[in-house]
Amino acid sequence: MQKPSLPKGTRDFGPVQMSRRTYILDTIKETFQLFGYQQIETPAMENLSTLTGKYGDEGDQLLFKILNSGDFLKDVNLEDLSAGTQAVLPKVSEKGLRYDLTVPFARYVVMNRNELTFPFKRYQIQPVWRADRPQKGRYREFYQCDADVVGTESLVCEAEIILMIRKVFAKLKLADYQIKINNRKILTGIAEAIGEAGKEGPLCVAIDKLDKIGWEKVQEELAQRGFGIDAIQKLAPLVSLESNLSGKLEFLKTFLKDSETGLKGVEELEEVFEILDQMGENLDFVDFDIMLARGLSYYTGAIFEVKVNGVSIGSVSGGGRYDNLTGVFGLPGVSGVGFSFGVDRLYDVLEELKLFPEDSLNSTKLLLAYFDEKGFGYALSLLNQFRKAGVKTEIYPDQAKIKKQLEFAAKKEIPFVGICGDNEIKDNSVSVKNLSTGEQVNLEIEAAIQLIQGS
Repeated sequence: MQKPSLPKGTRDFGPVQMSRRTYILDTIKETFQLFGYQQIETPAMENLSTLTGKYGDEGDQLLFKILNSGDFLKDVNLEDLSAGTQAVLPKVSEKGLRYDLTVPFARYVVMNRNELTFPFKRYQIQPVWRADRPQKGRYREFYQCDADVVGTESLVCEAEIILMIRKVFAKLKLADYQIKINNRKILTGIAEAIGEAGKEGPLCVAIDKLDKIGWEKVQEELAQRGFGIDAIQKLAPLVSLESNLSGKLEFLKTFLKDSETGLKGVEELEEVFEILDQMGENLDFVDFDIMLARGLSYYTGAIFEVKVNGVSIGSVSGGGRYDNLTGVFGLPGVSGVGFSFGVDRLYDVLEELKLFPEDSLNSTKLLLAYFDEKGFGYALSLLNQFRKAGVKTEIYPDQAKIKKQLEFAAKKEIPFVGICGDNEIKDNSVSVKNLSTGEQVNLEIEAAIQLIQGS
């Protein structure tokens, strides 16, 4: 008989992993709700017509397609087979697993636009699937945790994203990280200022390697990408710039003086920081990274990326502003801003830094144990009393020796055992044993509840 196995790039999550994931997700959910975001869910599968063409050619290749039910080959002929995949696919597959949460969200907004109240703040926590090559930190099935505001251009939303990230990280006890922020318009302005308008993409790809290969090699790469010597020389002061946040902003005002778009990006960033100041907030953990570039094909304003220092994992959160989320579905001009927490990466970070709280692993607080059938019946009568008081309680279901019941509690890391013997039945009490200290005390039921609740 063949041994069972998992598809590559997928994982099982046992009780320990699930309790830790729940700890992360509950922290994020509470924060989203505190800031007025409402939860939605969309189906695991979408029509391929919804998904294809939204992620570029590479993204389309990574979509998991679902074969039509029944005889999915019935409409395929030899001519289709000769023509290849593009001819066969529409006849054998109409649906696919969602690749991200953004495109389904855009579809949701378009289909429900008459029922939604704008600005609409939504969060969504669901798995997505990508037919990527599995490797460390990269899976074929993983959770995304998105929050977006659509229907407003207000920069209050950008400021609140910074606050939400900081609140979540504070709750998770993460104290050494950077919220990198930039603006797409600044990148456009830099390309214009050095005389290479429209080439911010290759510019940023090259500059991003500065720490790894040095300025000399970056210059060579820029030349290979078609940047002129004059443009590279104009870029040099920006590359060598070492300054604080306000210094960077002042430098850019001069550097971008001939780029209306670039100056608009600086203005927007300054407004975000001013809004934070008006809220009574500081700029702790905020790092203005002039060359931060992500999502250049769709972000139009602010760009975010969050990295935790001192760990082997890359970015754990990112996002930005977009001006046309729903345009591909026939509803142009819907502006919004959003970001996403990488739940799996956050899990790895907390595990690496040993920041998971111990009590997040313990589900059951009390096991009711007994010596005989009479004690079993008494323990059953106590179950509801403890549970109604909010104490997570279970009973060993099979009548077994007390030693086996205590071993069961120890293996499950249940901190307390309530022993139900003849004396306890007679006194309508329970003997509570603390498994970590070995201390045992006989208490009335209400006192036992208070002891366990206070631990």
